[in-house]
Amino acid sequence: MAEPLRWGLIGTGLIAGTFARDLELTDSGRVVAVGSRALDSAERFADRFGIPNRHGSYAELVADPEVDVVYVATPHPMHHDDALLALRAGKPVLVEKPFMMTAAEAEEVVAEARGAKLFLMEAMWTRFLPHIAEVRRLLAEGVLGEIISVSADHGQWFERDAEFRLFAPALGGGALLDLGVYTVSFASMVLGPPDRILAISEPAFTGVDAQTSMLFSYAGGAQAILNCTLSAKSPTRAAIVGTDGRIEIDGDDFYSPNSFTLIPRIGEPTRFEIPHEGHGIRHQAEEVARCLQASLLESPLMPLDETVSIMRTLDGVFAAAAS
Repeated sequence: MAEPLRWGLIGTGLIAGTFARDLELTDSGRVVAVGSRALDSAERFADRFGIPNRHGSYAELVADPEVDVVYVATPHPMHHDDALLALRAGKPVLVEKPFMMTAAEAEEVVAEARGAKLFLMEAMWTRFLPHIAEVRRLLAEGVLGEIISVSADHGQWFERDAEFRLFAPALGGGALLDLGVYTVSFASMVLGPPDRILAISEPAFTGVDAQTSMLFSYAGGAQAILNCTLSAKSPTRAAIVGTDGRIEIDGDDFYSPNSFTLIPRIGEPTRFEIPHEGHGIRHQAEEVARCLQASLLESPLMPLDETVSIMRTLDGVFAAAAS
């Protein structure tokens, strides 16, 4: 086996902690360094997870010679600059979802990585979960026939707090970028980019979108029906419907380690129960390790062109909701 990847984390928030904790369940890598805008924050985080190298700036983190790969785990509006910082330091990069704030930002960062011949991937961790791998296998085998529709929802309840990142415009708040990106990425995985986008949004008290509903149509006649909200806990289910059957992914939550049912148009349902340990975020880290070992510059499971396409779709949703 290859030596474990040595990860450096930009950011010390909740998702960075989840990543560090889940990485302990795999032999593919370990966190060796963390960077924050304040050294005391990096020290506290490093003490929690036994991380040896602590840096009081992101520039110091990406310059650390013991870091093989960087995970950008800062708020959405910082992804662009932080990813470029790491790439320009010669480091492969995993960027937390949503990849960027806009498609234009995504295009710039992807061009930087490709020009430097460095690995880059969006941390859409759902793509790498065992139940999604099984769903993709069934889709590739054509068991559903022609795909007619995809549906998915992602709703969580958050206390009204103008300082909380999901309500704060300056931190890229709103339902669509943080929650809806899961549903849009899921639809993209099954159907690709939409040809037409309809959307309705309702604002939160701070002006960010509190709820957004989307309807996508595709050239072949398929549709996707998607919803996200930060005002209530929704079922968080997903389904793929085809002419020969459908797949129903359980609620609470379709985007996390889960089970699903294959329901054929003719015949008995098949239940797919998939045991799992941990949060599930480690699978994307394992994919990064696999790709780097194979000298790949991007993941075939979350290719960069699709990441950019998803950002274009999100741009389209914002535009449609505002019209």
